[in-house]
Amino acid sequence: MAAAATRHLYLVRHGEALPDESGLSDDGRRQAAALGRRLAEHPISVIHHGPLPRAAQTAALIGEHLPAAPRCVAATAGDYVPYVPRREELPPDSAERLLRFLEGATEQERALGPSLARRALEQFTGPAEGDEERHEVLVTHNFLVGWLVSHAMDAPPWRWLSVQQANAALTVIRYTPGRPVTVLVHNDMRHLPAELRWTGFPPGARI
Repeated sequence: MAAAATRHLYLVRHGEALPDESGLSDDGRRQAAALGRRLAEHPISVIHHGPLPRAAQTAALIGEHLPAAPRCVAATAGDYVPYVPRREELPPDSAERLLRFLEGATEQERALGPSLARRALEQFTGPAEGDEERHEVLVTHNFLVGWLVSHAMDAPPWRWLSVQQANAALTVIRYTPGRPVTVLVHNDMRHLPAELRWTGFPPGARI
């Protein structure tokens, strides 16, 4: 049997994006830098990030504080719909609202997203190979954070729709051999000043 060690997965939603999503806003850059300073306290092994500019720029700003951690782009860390539920899977009182939210996804997105989501589980979850503990950062988007958190909690697959992650907030999941998956921290914003803390859903929410 191959050796396995504990993996700590640090999930990060990118910093606030510009209105056209071509990159980070000034506030988004401040958010990413603040998170980088916090993560510098940890023995980060690698920074994975999605291919879109807002995720790549967030990873680069975090990486300025983690010079020993390589940055690796991954299609599985992109912005996509990880799972499209059937109406009968959803709570009757919210099924209509949730299905309307998903109406914008094209047929191609509905086919590709679940495939990427399955690959993301294979790539980023579970104990690490080898005998050394791993600390990995994954800079991605709200949907994938929701997917990975709901999977860690053994929740129904549609539950990704009800998990929200603030810009540059931190969620940490621990995968230890022989033990249940543990969500250690979720949506933690203590590294951000009050004016930079929000979920984006709705835009006015502050925590």
